[in-house]
Amino acid sequence: MEHYEFTPLGDSGMIVNMGEEIDRKTHEKVTALSAYLEEHPFDGMTEYVPGFTTVAVFYDPLKIYNQSINEFPYEAVVKTLKQILSKLSTRKQSESRVVDIPVCYGGEFGPDLKEVANHAGLTPEEVVRIHSGTEYMVYMIGFAPGFPYLGGMDERLAVPRRPSPRVSIPVGSVGIGGKQTGVYPIESPGGWQLIGKTPIKLFRPEEDQPSLLRAGDVVRFQPISREEFERLEVGD
Repeated sequence: MEHYEFTPLGDSGMIVNMGEEIDRKTHEKVTALSAYLEEHPFDGMTEYVPGFTTVAVFYDPLKIYNQSINEFPYEAVVKTLKQILSKLSTRKQSESRVVDIPVCYGGEFGPDLKEVANHAGLTPEEVVRIHSGTEYMVYMIGFAPGFPYLGGMDERLAVPRRPSPRVSIPVGSVGIGGKQTGVYPIESPGGWQLIGKTPIKLFRPEEDQPSLLRAGDVVRFQPISREEFERLEVGD
């Protein structure tokens, strides 16, 4: 039987810890609980927020209290969530959508590529090969609209964030921060090391589904030339 930890979050919320490691198995548990709460919210629930290894669940304490007998709202919600978790099945990996993202590495698009290579004891070409030769799981979307937090990066590429964040990072920049990699979907400040750029728009506010990526997707980066970048940028 799976073990889950529950922690109060103020007087109207709680954190459900689904696992200790940021990995595919834990992500599937987070996705399964989130999907269930989306389709079958319990009476009194107001919101849920998925994270890397947790799901935050918020509720109306007065509504929960009026429904419960001799139980505090927190205790009643924990009991409800335990019942949900006991019969929950996780998503199958085969359901994951694969999204290929073209990236032009280095040069003006990846000003930190050489620094990442030096830190890793690799050549820039090796960094590109390793970074683009891995499949990444989208664990969640956050920080900025459409920004994907990707798991699965080769630890050889792990590099500290910049000591001084940039005031403005161009749209589409691909960066590394610690053991994670991601793509900046909008122009924003940021401290990740920039190794490339994609001409594909990850955030499209005019679309019914603004974010190109969603939690559970599998991302693959495909190296492209400057000429291919310009052609795709015009076409997009």
